[in-house]
Amino acid sequence: MAVHADRLLLYARTLSNLRPSQIVYLARRRVIAWPAFLPARQAAEARTDFELQRGIERRSPTIDERELRFLNVAKSFDPDRFDWTSADMTRLWRYNLHYFDYILDRARSAPGIARLLDDWIARNQVGIGEAWEPYPVSLRIVNWVKLFVRDEFRGRLPARWLSSLHQQANWLEGNLEYHLLANHLLKNGKALLFAGAFLAGADARRWLRKGLRILTEQAREQILDDGGHFERSPMYHALVVEDYLDALNVLRSAGDAGCDAARKLMTDKTRAALNFLRAMRYPDGTIPLFNDAALGIAPTFDELAEYAGRIIGYRTGPGPRDIHIARFDCSGYFIIRDGERMLVVDCGHIGPAYQCGHAHCDTLSFEMVLDGRKVIVDGGVYDYEDSAMRRYVRSTAAHNTAMIDGCEQSQMWGAFRVGRRAAPAGADIGITDDATAWFVGSHNGFAHLPGKPVHSRRIEYNRTTQWTIVDSFSGHGEHAIDSFLHLHPDLSARLDGNRVVIGDGHERVATIDVVHPASIVLERGWHCPEFGKKQSNYVIKVSSRRALPFDLTYRVTGAATASSGVGPHGMETTTSSWR
Repeated sequence: MAVHADRLLLYARTLSNLRPSQIVYLARRRVIAWPAFLPARQAAEARTDFELQRGIERRSPTIDERELRFLNVAKSFDPDRFDWTSADMTRLWRYNLHYFDYILDRARSAPGIARLLDDWIARNQVGIGEAWEPYPVSLRIVNWVKLFVRDEFRGRLPARWLSSLHQQANWLEGNLEYHLLANHLLKNGKALLFAGAFLAGADARRWLRKGLRILTEQAREQILDDGGHFERSPMYHALVVEDYLDALNVLRSAGDAGCDAARKLMTDKTRAALNFLRAMRYPDGTIPLFNDAALGIAPTFDELAEYAGRIIGYRTGPGPRDIHIARFDCSGYFIIRDGERMLVVDCGHIGPAYQCGHAHCDTLSFEMVLDGRKVIVDGGVYDYEDSAMRRYVRSTAAHNTAMIDGCEQSQMWGAFRVGRRAAPAGADIGITDDATAWFVGSHNGFAHLPGKPVHSRRIEYNRTTQWTIVDSFSGHGEHAIDSFLHLHPDLSARLDGNRVVIGDGHERVATIDVVHPASIVLERGWHCPEFGKKQSNYVIKVSSRRALPFDLTYRVTGAATASSGVGPHGMETTTSSWR
């Protein structure tokens, strides 16, 4: 009975954060025969004056025209009969199959692309299966339009392709994802804009207006005042920047759609989002892996900046030379940067209250770069299935933060659900002098426990002593504290008393000194920098059981070179040990 009551409470906490409109649309999808479909009112016809400037061209992970690779998993296909259902693959893999990103790979032949489109049209019945879910439909419409404007296809488009494109846009219009909102609705609006601008006629004009309205509304809501995307995932942030650059690209050929105000809003929001991403960019050009972020999916900042230069005249100046801080209070990200040293802290809300599908238990977690290399890293994201790995990467223990009494900061459940959730408080950042910077913040994710414990964190950076992390636990009673630090998979570690020595097999990279009495153990965890890719890594677990309040302090000191090292799996090399 207690388990049943806990489950009901979990559902109630989850549903209480949804917007009433989401519940209405969810109910409509359950009650009314779904999918809704609007019959075509006219024959499909492409506009002859529609053009697109060159966008971001990324090679698809295609080995050859008979094999596709998504999420680091490959599958071979019979070119005469494509397996569009691919029941042996994950749902996200099948989504990628129906996105059609791979047809934009310049290495693919025009005849091979034509066979794929014809086969897809012939063998995917309207409204049936994952091929016709709104999100894949949205991405496919955009990719087909980008293909159709290329010189090798322009003016030579079969009527069946245009008819299918028209049919897909018509279907999408009746099945917009108002039950999910967030980046899904934005993708829906972008697809309607593309179809409306590319095709001619009354339907197309309606799609253009509706797509522009959705994109304008979502730009106001989704791109926060500090430039960050409201889902707090650097990967989705970069994808949204590309979406708006593509939309602005389309508006160059959209004609007089009364879109000057919308164009200005989207331009201003995109500039702010680019500046945010620039601040988050690591020295190697990659992004932090918070909140379902993965490498190899979204364009890099450099690619987006180059595209933005052509579309909106975006330019970047030189980066900061001295200690520099960046604060994004709306998004909850705080950054300390000093040349090749960098720290990014997450102390924001886990996402918009009504859509936390990409949230992790990462409040007060951070990633750290020392001398240009990633040392302390996030767990990343492995898959979108309700799997053991999905549960792991979303857990508190998969992040560089603390647990109290083995309890999660927020109730992550299912693949994308969140019940009770931590709320941040008191986040601030500053520079004391030319050689010192600091961050402070806290959250209430454990306040429901006996004694109402609260976790606060202070991080100080000094060029001489480098990084000092002080975790303060206020409240009452005795509690068990576990604090985690995840090392990059390329690094090894060994214990030396209250010190952890970190190396890469040839040289010392850093040391971590635990100041207060505590138990220190080295465990193994997982780092997932890309979908479908998991790498074993060292996890430093610092534990203590004491009466509150108390502090737990450790220092991280980088070391550029050393004369000896640690071999694989933490075994010392034959040279002398580090001192």
